[in-house]
Amino acid sequence: MAVALPHCKNYLNPVYSFLCDTQAAWGIVVETLAVLGFLVAVGVLVGLLAWMIWQCVHYRKGVGGAPATLALFILGPAGLFGLTFAFIIQLTPQTCPTRVFLFGVLMAFCFSALLSRALALQGVVVTQGWGEAALTLALTIVQVIIGAEWLLIVLVRDQQPCHYNQGEFVMLLIYVMCLLAAGLCCSAQCLCQGQAKVQAALIFLTLVLSAAIWVVWISLLTKGNWVMGRRPMWDDPVLSVALVSNAWVLLLGHGLIQMGALHKRADDGPLDFTGWTSPSGEMHTLGRENLVRECSRHAKG
Repeated sequence: MAVALPHCKNYLNPVYSFLCDTQAAWGIVVETLAVLGFLVAVGVLVGLLAWMIWQCVHYRKGVGGAPATLALFILGPAGLFGLTFAFIIQLTPQTCPTRVFLFGVLMAFCFSALLSRALALQGVVVTQGWGEAALTLALTIVQVIIGAEWLLIVLVRDQQPCHYNQGEFVMLLIYVMCLLAAGLCCSAQCLCQGQAKVQAALIFLTLVLSAAIWVVWISLLTKGNWVMGRRPMWDDPVLSVALVSNAWVLLLGHGLIQMGALHKRADDGPLDFTGWTSPSGEMHTLGRENLVRECSRHAKG
C-alpha cells in the first residue's frame, strides 16, 4: 500500500520509506554514510589497481600476493556499505535472502582476510605468496556453505518464507565470530613475539573495535531492544548502523593504512613483495642474496 511521506515522492511504497522519510532520519543518515564509504572504497580500490599496474610497467616486475590480497580485501567493506541498503529497506521476501546470506559472508570475508594477514606476519608457510589470498577465500567458503544451508531451511519451513527470530540470526554468525576471535588471538601473538609490531597493532585495533561493535549490536538485537520496548522498530536501525560502522572501521583500520604502507615501501625503490608477505620470506630473500654475494667473492678470489 502506497502512502505519502515527508520529503518522499507521493504514494511511495512503504518498504522504501526510510530512504527519504525525515521523521525517521536514521535511514537518511545511514545511507549517506554508506554511499560515502562505498565511494571511498571504490576510489581506494581503483587507486591501488592503478598503482599495481604502474609498479609492473615501471619496474617490469610482477606484483606479489600481498597487494592483490589487499585489493581483494577492499571489496569486503565496499560490499558491506552496499548491503546496508538491504536493511534500510524494510524486510520483504526479496530483501530477506540478501540480508541473511550476505551479512555473514561479507563479514566472514573481511575477518578471514585479517586473520590471514596476521598469520602471514607470523611467517606461516601457507600464507606466502598468493597463499594469503587463497586462505582468505577458503575460510570464507565455509560461511558461504553455512549461509546457503541456513537460508534454504528458512525459506521453506513452516510455510512462512524467511521467518526467523533475532537469536537464530545471531546463531548463523557463530563461525564469523570464531574468525574474529582467531584474528584477535593471532594479532595479539604477533605483538607479544615482536613480529611486525606496527601492522599487528593495527590489525589488533581493527579487530578490537569490530568486536566492540558486534557486542553492542548483538546485545541490542537479542535483548536490549526488547527491554527498552523498541522491538521491532529498532532492529533494522541497529543492524544498519552496525554494518556501516564496522565497514568504516575495516576500511580505515586496514585498507587505507595498508595502502599507505605499501606506497611507503615503494618510495624506497622496487618492491620485493616476498618480504612483505611474511618475515620468514624476507629472511629467505636476504639469505639468498648473501649466498650469491659470497659465491661471487670466492669466484673472484
